[in-house]
Amino acid sequence: MPQGTFKSKINKVVLAYSGGLDTSVILRWLQESYGCEVVTFTADIGQGEEVEPARAKAQAAGVKEIYIDDLREEFVRDFVYPMLRSNAIYEGEYKLGTSIARPLIAKRLVDIAVETGADAISHGATGKGNDQVRFELTAYALKPDIQIIAPWREWDLLSREKLLAYAETHGIPVEMKREGTKSPYSMDANLLHISYEGYDLEDPWVEPGKAMWRWTRDPQDAPDQPTEVVLTFARGDCVAIDGQALSPAAVLEELNRIGGENGIGRDDIVENRYVGMKSRGCYETPGGTILLKAHRAMESLTLDREAAHLKDELMPRYASLIYNGYWYSPERLMLQSAIDQTQAAVNGEVRLKLYKGNVMVVGRRSATDSLFDASIATFEEDAGAYDQADASGFIRLNALRLRVAGRRRG
Repeated sequence: MPQGTFKSKINKVVLAYSGGLDTSVILRWLQESYGCEVVTFTADIGQGEEVEPARAKAQAAGVKEIYIDDLREEFVRDFVYPMLRSNAIYEGEYKLGTSIARPLIAKRLVDIAVETGADAISHGATGKGNDQVRFELTAYALKPDIQIIAPWREWDLLSREKLLAYAETHGIPVEMKREGTKSPYSMDANLLHISYEGYDLEDPWVEPGKAMWRWTRDPQDAPDQPTEVVLTFARGDCVAIDGQALSPAAVLEELNRIGGENGIGRDDIVENRYVGMKSRGCYETPGGTILLKAHRAMESLTLDREAAHLKDELMPRYASLIYNGYWYSPERLMLQSAIDQTQAAVNGEVRLKLYKGNVMVVGRRSATDSLFDASIATFEEDAGAYDQADASGFIRLNALRLRVAGRRRG
């Protein structure tokens, strides 16, 4: 592009910025290609690495407005916990760790754009993945006239080698985290999970190496004695561990620690991306795995049967909405209202044992909302609480259509 000519008139753009190779190149590319001022936004959502170094890198690149926000509590309270109330799992396995973080990041990008008077936002998601959809659907839902710049859909820097060459040409400092010519795993982390994609995982037959996993012990090397933990629930949310009240982020952080020590939460999945391709990813979700198991146990004691069954029927749809980026859609909000209505009674305690990758429920109780009536369920004399003779009529009525069809068949 000739010097002094730009793609379109953008005065200011807010960039989701980590300070890594991709977003460092994007920062300079935006300045060069659009001739605009760049505002950087770095989110701390519990990814487990320092975010402050991004400030110095942005300053060195000439950025004047730099946002570094601690969003850990908001992330768990307003995004992870509502999702966990639904027991959402995508395609039977994926616990949506990356999917649920994107709406929060995009929301904050839009907020900053409004605060700073920016015309546009920009992200580093590729044109092959789900994240571009998640970021942009959220942005358009919250600010319909926002402009979005997605460099991976515009530039020709479509490999790590080209990005490194661009960085060298433009004097962009890059920290090399891996020696050799192969690309490292593409990783994404937050308080809910850490994910791994690419490199040798692109062959779905190849078993990931032990060195890849960062958060959890190999279950074979986990303690030989189970760890017992009691979780307290209030309106469907975990509010305490072993009787100690904790904030949502602190709950997840502590369960990640305990679960990681016991080899909890490893998944190796081939999933269907929204953009049409199959993708293989490995995930560690120790705290989330524990919470899902415990939450279901709490619901088993306190939810009405038909409400619980209907909720399970709705869950795959809810999970797909999150996976595909529709967090702010009317249908997700409608489902959330219904789900939250059911959680008013999900109060009590669940006792778990964690052992070599397994989460075992060994007790559940609710002083206020238990629907379990031992006097009815007992195998002993129930003093007339349940008349077993009533079952005859119940069975005959439910068998009526089956008997009619059976007679017709002869």
